[in-house]
Amino acid sequence: MTVLIETDGLAVDGLDSIVRPTTLRVHAGVPFTILGETGSGKSLLAQAIAGTLPDGLAARGRVRINGRDVLGLSHADKRRHLWGRAIAILPQEPWLALDPTARAAPQVWEGFTRVLKLPRAAARAATGQALRALGLEDAARKLPGQLSGGMAQRVAFVAARAGGAPIVIADEPTKGLDAARRDDAVDLLKSGMGTTGGLLVISHDIAVPKRLGGEVAIMLKGSIIESGPVDQVLSNPRHNYTRRLLAADPAVWPEPAASPVGDRLIEVEGLAKSRGGRTLFRDLSFTLHRGEIIGVVGPSGCGKSSLGDLLLGVIAPDGGTIRRNPSWPALRFQKVWQDPPAAFAPQLTLRTALGDLVRRHGLAWDRIPPLMDRLGLSTALLDRPPGGISGGELQRFSLLRTLLLDPVFLFADEPTSRLDLITQQEIVGLMRDVARETGCGLLLVSHDHALINRVADRVIAIGPQSHLASSRLASPQVASPSLTSGDAA
Repeated sequence: MTVLIETDGLAVDGLDSIVRPTTLRVHAGVPFTILGETGSGKSLLAQAIAGTLPDGLAARGRVRINGRDVLGLSHADKRRHLWGRAIAILPQEPWLALDPTARAAPQVWEGFTRVLKLPRAAARAATGQALRALGLEDAARKLPGQLSGGMAQRVAFVAARAGGAPIVIADEPTKGLDAARRDDAVDLLKSGMGTTGGLLVISHDIAVPKRLGGEVAIMLKGSIIESGPVDQVLSNPRHNYTRRLLAADPAVWPEPAASPVGDRLIEVEGLAKSRGGRTLFRDLSFTLHRGEIIGVVGPSGCGKSSLGDLLLGVIAPDGGTIRRNPSWPALRFQKVWQDPPAAFAPQLTLRTALGDLVRRHGLAWDRIPPLMDRLGLSTALLDRPPGGISGGELQRFSLLRTLLLDPVFLFADEPTSRLDLITQQEIVGLMRDVARETGCGLLLVSHDHALINRVADRVIAIGPQSHLASSRLASPQVASPSLTSGDAA
């Protein structure tokens, strides 16, 4: 069997050894998934293979691509001769992969014209076909900032695959996607690999290797702790961490206990919103109380993020009314962003970003270390820029920054989409505890129906069969909405 990617003693060093010497083989026609928790080093391992490590980090050992030692090449040579041609790289964050000033279709079109050298007409036809394959027809003329996180991820995926490279390295290619879109993306990756191509996937989602098949390696604290065929490793794990990972699946979480709620915080009556000529929802009415958790589910681009932004007053409704409790200032109504890179200045260290918040609002810095400890964040990360840490770590910093402001309402937009199952369980537990202990009303958006059903008191489902589920609590009285959905962001 042909070996397309081969590492021997590959390690990543910074101030210390971040990824310990690792050996792996990716064979033609056999998907290979590296599964592990946030900050385990799995993305850095993939970046060391691809030659895209952040400044300040260095790879040592040996990496062969199609039998060629690529660590011996200069950075410019790697980019010129491998990227887009031998290796297609799909970064973890779509915002780092897409040009914010260019519309979606031209970014895909470039791969067909500059790498495959297709004539203009053929490139336009191929671009349209590639976008349609992932339901992105309406995204073609939009800028990345006009797309939902899930749609931006799919555009980045299509752009990375446009050059037709035989080897694909995909870092968290399904984060932010609902189950149907996730399966579509996984199937597209697998079919594009065929029997002669190579596929290396970095993921925290157990559903990805289960659907891909092939080989899986479990990574923990910079080391691969067990590996082998997917069916063998995930059905009969040898390592205790792998067993913990499987046990953290939201589907096996206990049912939530009923909890009393406080005063009315936000009242919504007859709410309507459209985007791009499509109706997202209409006649939506509900009340969110202090200490209550309402979950919002639905496919990518259906309007889940728009609903939260409406409650925050970031965007205006097309119809209906939103009444917020006037006892609380606007600053206490906060949001955890779906894509944290868009919420942090890329040139500032995290210490500087948090320090600016502390000074601006007269907060105490000594509140930060306990929160970092509770969120599983090392203080060593404070002196790195946002691009120097994993997406999951940055998401936890985003939550930390929001909690410092003692929110009375928190709109959490896909707050766990970058987190492994164990960390997800811990972070969701923290948000639930904050809601119950402080009386913070929580609007929690997720593509994971099992997670929402295990956490939320009520559920708003936006989609073709939309509804607001009956409350598990006796006190709130909720009017059932009539909802419709579309593909707008």
